[in-house]
Amino acid sequence: MADPQGFLKYREREVPKSRPVPVRLLDWKDVKDELSKDEPTLRRQATRCMDCGIPFCHQGCPLGNIIPEWNDLVRQGQWEDAIERLHATNNFPDFTGRICPAPCETSCVLGINQPAVTIKNIEAEIIDRAFKDGTVRPHIPQRQTGKTIAVVGSGPAGLAAAQQLTRAGHTVRVYERDDRIGGLLRYGVPDFKLEKIHIERRIEQMEAEGTRFRTEVEIGKDITWEELRARYDAVLIATGSPIPRDLPLPGRDLDGIHYAMPYLHQGNLAAAGDPVDNQITAEGKHVIVIGGGDTGSDCIGTALRQKAASVTTLAIGKELPHGRPDHEPWPMDPRVFEVSSSHEEGGERHFLASTVEFLGDEAGQVRALRVAETQYNADGSRTPKAGTERDIPADLVLIAMGFTGPETEALSSQGGVAVTDRGRIERADDFHTSVDGVFVAGDASRGASLVVWAIAEGRSAAAAIDHYLTGSTELPAPVTASTVALRA
Repeated sequence: MADPQGFLKYREREVPKSRPVPVRLLDWKDVKDELSKDEPTLRRQATRCMDCGIPFCHQGCPLGNIIPEWNDLVRQGQWEDAIERLHATNNFPDFTGRICPAPCETSCVLGINQPAVTIKNIEAEIIDRAFKDGTVRPHIPQRQTGKTIAVVGSGPAGLAAAQQLTRAGHTVRVYERDDRIGGLLRYGVPDFKLEKIHIERRIEQMEAEGTRFRTEVEIGKDITWEELRARYDAVLIATGSPIPRDLPLPGRDLDGIHYAMPYLHQGNLAAAGDPVDNQITAEGKHVIVIGGGDTGSDCIGTALRQKAASVTTLAIGKELPHGRPDHEPWPMDPRVFEVSSSHEEGGERHFLASTVEFLGDEAGQVRALRVAETQYNADGSRTPKAGTERDIPADLVLIAMGFTGPETEALSSQGGVAVTDRGRIERADDFHTSVDGVFVAGDASRGASLVVWAIAEGRSAAAAIDHYLTGSTELPAPVTASTVALRA
C-alpha cells in the first residue's frame, strides 16, 4: 500500500518548471523544461497520494485510470509496472498527460485541505520514461477474426478505437481527410502544448500492430458513406465537431477576420516546415482573439510566436473565481479562473466584453472592433450595455467561440444516419447510430469536449463494435452513451 504518512511528509505540490518566456517564444517546442522532471521530485509527489479507501480521482477521470496504483508504483521506482497499469485504462497517456485539464486532480481527496497530487505530471513522466526505456511495444493480436472495420477520423477517439479493435484481431483501416494522421491533435493543438513526435511514435506502434491508415481521403466526397458501409463489416464515425460558432455582426465580411481553427492549422503546418501559401499570420499585427477557452489560448501562444504587435483576448462573460466556489464543492470539477502557458507569455484579457461591430477601412480590411460592456438581463441573456462602447484596434481577428457540431450533410444524405435537433449524430446506449453497423464516438456525437472523454468513448465504442461483430467482447468499456450524458 502507499506510504500512509506521505501526504504529511511532503505537503508541497511540485510541478515541472516552464522554460523562460523569452526563450520559449523563439521556438515551437514544449513549454515545459524536461530537465526539471527529476525522479526524486516525481517520487515525492507520487508519495503524497494517499491510496484512499474511496479514490475520488477515479470518479473524476472518464477513463477510470487506476491512479493510486501507478502513483504507488512510481513511489517505489517500479516504472515498468507503472506504465503497464496506466496502459490498462488509457491508450494514450502521452496525450492526456499534456493536454487534458486533469479533472482527476480537482477530485483528489488530498485537495480538500492541501494542493492536489500532481497526477497529470506523473502520468506524462511514466509514458515518457517508458518510450525512452523501450517498454512501449506493439501488441500484435494472436488471431485474426476476418472482420473489417473502417474508422473515419484520426483524432483521439478514432485512434483509441482503432487500436483496441486491431488488438482484438479485426482488420482496421483509419481514414483521414488531412495529409497527416492525428485530427485536432495534429493541426488543432500547437506544438508548444503537444509536440508531434508523440503522435508519430503512436502511429508507428499502431502500424506495427496492424492498423492501416489512409490520408487525404474524404468520406462523402472521395468515397460515399453508402459505399464505405458496403465495403466494411462495421463503420465508426469519429470525425469530431469541426463546425465553428460564428459571430454574425456588422462588418463580419471584412478581410482579416478568421475562424481560429484555420489559423491554428496553418500555424501547425508552418511549424512542421511545410510551405503555406497565403498564410494567415499575426506578424506585426494587432490581434484580437474572441473567446476565452483553450482554442483562444492556443491562438494567443501562436500569435506571440509569430511576433504579433499586440494580442488581446475578449471574453463575453465575467472573470471566473480564482478559487473553488461554494456551489462547486469537492469533488466536483469547478469552473475557475485559469492562466495557461500562453496567458503567461503576454497579451491582455478583457472580460464582460461584448463585440458590437467590426470596423473596416476603405480597402475592406478590418481596422478595429467596437465592444461594449456585457449586461446580464433578468431572463439570463447577455446583451451589450448601451453607452459603454469603445473601439479596440485590430489588424487580425480570430473567432474562437467554440464549435457547434459535426459535418452531417453527406452523412445524412448518403448514409441515412439520423441527426439530433442540436446537429449531433444520434446514437444509442451502445454508440450505435440509426444505421445498422454504423457507430459513432467522440465529439461527433457528444459535442466538443476533452481529449480524455474522446479516448474513453473510443475505447467504449470499440467494445460495442467487437460485441456487434463477434457476439461477445473482452475489451473494456469505461463509459456508455447514457453515463456520458449523465456525467457531461
